[in-house]
Amino acid sequence: MNKKAPLFHLSKRSMMPQSKAWAIRIASFFVAIIIGGLIFLFLGNNPFSAYFEILSGSLGKNVALRQTIKIAVPLLGTALAIAPCFKMKFWNIGAEGQITAGAIGATFFALTFAGKVPSIVLLILMGIGGALCGAIWAFFPALFKAKWGTNETLFTLMMNYIAIGLVKWLQGGPWEGKPGSQIIPTFHKDAILPKVFGIHCGWIIALLLVIFMFVYMKYSKHGYEIAVIGESQNTARYAGMNVAKITVRTMLLSGAICGLVGYMVVSGANKTLYAGVADNVGFTAITVAWLAQLNPFAMIAISFLLAILTKGAGSLQTAMAVPTSISDIITGIFLFCMLACEFFINYKIVFKGHSSKTEVKDKDGKAVAVK
Repeated sequence: MNKKAPLFHLSKRSMMPQSKAWAIRIASFFVAIIIGGLIFLFLGNNPFSAYFEILSGSLGKNVALRQTIKIAVPLLGTALAIAPCFKMKFWNIGAEGQITAGAIGATFFALTFAGKVPSIVLLILMGIGGALCGAIWAFFPALFKAKWGTNETLFTLMMNYIAIGLVKWLQGGPWEGKPGSQIIPTFHKDAILPKVFGIHCGWIIALLLVIFMFVYMKYSKHGYEIAVIGESQNTARYAGMNVAKITVRTMLLSGAICGLVGYMVVSGANKTLYAGVADNVGFTAITVAWLAQLNPFAMIAISFLLAILTKGAGSLQTAMAVPTSISDIITGIFLFCMLACEFFINYKIVFKGHSSKTEVKDKDGKAVAVK
């Protein structure tokens, strides 16, 4: 018995020209602006005033701009960290835990050696401690995946909660300041990252990581191996690559960078450690990495855009008495539209009666096959 043909179906696109792909991305951004404007209008607020407040609240003054950059730095660093894993199709959802583990490592040195060693030595020790703890936290899911094929998504996700629970124990136990406060003391001045142009120097570290990750992914042997494994593990094994070793090595790098992010957050932004130190950055960074198509330089712009929305939404609540939920909805609309545009770049909707065949052309523009 023949089944009735569906009204439409999805078809994978062959290769869309970059100009058209970027046109779709720009159009999706304007669609988000229009939808957000309609929501403001429905609530009785002037959409133009609302958007102006978002921009002025995040970019209008030096103080606001600095706060926006402080929000963007951990987003950028974490997106860079998970990029090689995602390129390899290892779904590292544990950046939150790795950031937290790095923050714990940095805090240990801050509380133990502050005032005992020079500030520059202490900050270096904190950075090394953060990177090592982040790498260790990423090592276990990588090892289990490489040896026994466990599900890395669940493994890394569950380790987030272990790291958060460990911080809660430290807050009320060994590192508690005033008894009963459940608060870890503020860091000594020697354990705080110095400021450059009014912002902690973590932004310089993040930009250096952008350059490193671009070279590492595009021009190094390790980056090539990651790309091959992402395309096909069987092909990688046939080429003589040790997939298990590369998996562990890549996750160690990812965890180490996340650990550095944790170090920058506790030493630069928060000046102490608490359970919510990662502040959902590990999950938001997944959006940054995907929207940037794992391109390190594109991550700078997207991280900054999300930071503008986050900081501007906070200002919107104060200036126009807009509820927190509405600010979150506006941010969500922008994220949804930006992610949805990638769907239309990679797929097309084919209605009943229309062919989904696509010509594949060579570099000279001649048709060589039909799919």
